[in-house]
Amino acid sequence: MRKIFILALTGLFAQSVMAQKLDRSQKPKPGPAPTITFADPAIYKLPNGITVLVVENHKLPKVTATYSIDAGPITEGAKAGVLSLMGGMLNEGTTKKTKAQFDEAVDLMGADVNVSSSGGSASSLTRYFNDAFMLMAEALRNPAFPQASFDKLKSQTLTGIKSNERSASAISGRVVNAISYGTDHPMGEFVSEQSVNAITLEDVKSAYSKYITPSRGYLTFVGDITPAAAKALATKAFGDWKGTTLTLPKLASVKNPTQTEIALIDVPTAVQAEITVTNLVDLPLSSPDYHAVLLANQILGGGSDAKLFTNLREKHGFTYGAYSSTGSGRFQAKFSANAAVRNEKVDSAVVEFLREINIMRSEKVSAVDLQNAKNLYNGTFALGLENPARMASFALNIMINDLPKDFYRTYLQKINAVTQEDVLRVSKKYFGHDDARVIIVGKQDDILPGLKKLGYDVKLYDKYAKPVNEAAVVGVPKKAPAEVIVTYLKAIGGEAALSKVKSYTANGDFEVMGQKLNLVVKQMAPNMEATIVSMGGTTVMKDTFDGTTGIKVQGPASINYTAEEVKEKKARKGIFEQLYYSSAKVEDGGVVQVNGAPAYKLNVVMHNGTRKSDYYDAKSGLLVREDRYTKIGDKEVLIEISFSEYKKIGDIMFPYKLVQTIPVGETTQTMGMSLKDITLNAPLTAADFK
Repeated sequence: MRKIFILALTGLFAQSVMAQKLDRSQKPKPGPAPTITFADPAIYKLPNGITVLVVENHKLPKVTATYSIDAGPITEGAKAGVLSLMGGMLNEGTTKKTKAQFDEAVDLMGADVNVSSSGGSASSLTRYFNDAFMLMAEALRNPAFPQASFDKLKSQTLTGIKSNERSASAISGRVVNAISYGTDHPMGEFVSEQSVNAITLEDVKSAYSKYITPSRGYLTFVGDITPAAAKALATKAFGDWKGTTLTLPKLASVKNPTQTEIALIDVPTAVQAEITVTNLVDLPLSSPDYHAVLLANQILGGGSDAKLFTNLREKHGFTYGAYSSTGSGRFQAKFSANAAVRNEKVDSAVVEFLREINIMRSEKVSAVDLQNAKNLYNGTFALGLENPARMASFALNIMINDLPKDFYRTYLQKINAVTQEDVLRVSKKYFGHDDARVIIVGKQDDILPGLKKLGYDVKLYDKYAKPVNEAAVVGVPKKAPAEVIVTYLKAIGGEAALSKVKSYTANGDFEVMGQKLNLVVKQMAPNMEATIVSMGGTTVMKDTFDGTTGIKVQGPASINYTAEEVKEKKARKGIFEQLYYSSAKVEDGGVVQVNGAPAYKLNVVMHNGTRKSDYYDAKSGLLVREDRYTKIGDKEVLIEISFSEYKKIGDIMFPYKLVQTIPVGETTQTMGMSLKDITLNAPLTAADFK
């Protein structure tokens, strides 16, 4: 008993001494990089060229297979979007099963089967896997390509494009690549309404024949399956498959600008601007710089504790978040730093972006920041190894990128060997400061004056990455506002004909967030208006003004017009506002570009104080856009309405297509209206506006 007591006292004393020596104010020193051990997948090669990789793991009764085609970047040209449509068509049924039958077969197994233009995948419980895998193979090898499905997918694609026409975020996602690489480069081209309209079902079939092939194909199996069983299944599904031979494209290197420049894309309705600071880099995974660049990027903009985030959000409050990323691989990639910033702070944010990038290029990062970045990679890499699929992706990357076989086994050793000097060196090499592009998508009127003060060359582009031809604008003869209005009134029919129109009705389709509704608009001089939106014959929204009062009805809810809204409606003197501009304040806004063509801009203040800007095409004289300021709640917002597809009704020209963009919080909502018919001097009465 005495011996036990002494041992216990000795243990307590030792713990006390250790506690006294432990300094909890200091973080424990990191240990050595962990040794990475994992089994290589079994690898087979089918006679037709498909490489099969198998990672055997029997912990769960589940198998996942992925087929990927290493075609590299593909130039689609004038029919950009054909590959995406082709991939969608692969999910629209096979020569043996309709889409409904195919989907039902997948659902009955509780499986997950998907195919796309770059391959396909199948995942299910082990007992159903063979059948699920064969369904994937059937979808890839025997698509039906029904015309009705093509028409549906094409229509959905066009709707998606239209819904993003005024989205600063969507426009930025398109123009950053287009300006960086050029629109004739596979990395820079983009899908447009024009390119999608040019695509036919035959184009889709041609793309399928060319790119869905066993050539450069990699088939990975992960899970509860043996290598022998996987090889037998792969041979059964794909062994006799033949197709075109793919070769990896060779792309010309694209140069960065010789000095930093700013590209500005005008989105008048944007409530905040998308800023991207970017330059092109060549960083193959085999580069000795690769691991140092990963850490440098993590320190600069990899997360909420990185330099960009703490500066632009926490210190200055310019944005919700600022981040950076560095691409890598066999082809030229981008370094980019980006954030969404309030319009009035864009110039200041640009300064801070470039400041933080320059600090990375000119000063050593702290030992603490470097170690924190290493710790993150150590943890996430080790955690990722718990996923068996990671082994297959490692093997695939090694083959595709021609990497050393121990690339991933020595991954953490290379991460932890990076020094502060290494980070400084690669930051100078890969993070552009003196040869960067700063691409900004936002409201030009609010942004441009501040940008010009920064001293950089500012170039203007339209929403499709085409340079705004300022010379063409300069060459347009100046016109006084009164002359612009007279030209417009003549272009749509003349004052005499317009004055005879006392009422009209218009019917058409109303599209919002991809949902098609019916639209009826009624108007009677001087200021009675009614807008009715319906679905399937049922009214879902109604907005009426009878000359004295107005009401907005949506479902069971109704809201009376505010005094300010009544005042605005009462101020209207007739159906064609421009006939009454003599009582308004109209100022010359200069010559600008709208949709790539010069237009006369007029800034108008109606006699009730309502502000707006009109844009009249310099060639046709027609109104092509209107920016109207209005109040939503207690906040004044800018609503943009574009007008196109003018048609003659009697003696008068009317726009049959209208697209309205309304700010909603930090984003915008786009609504498209396509009119079907217009009736002039319709027999309307006061009852139509109740």
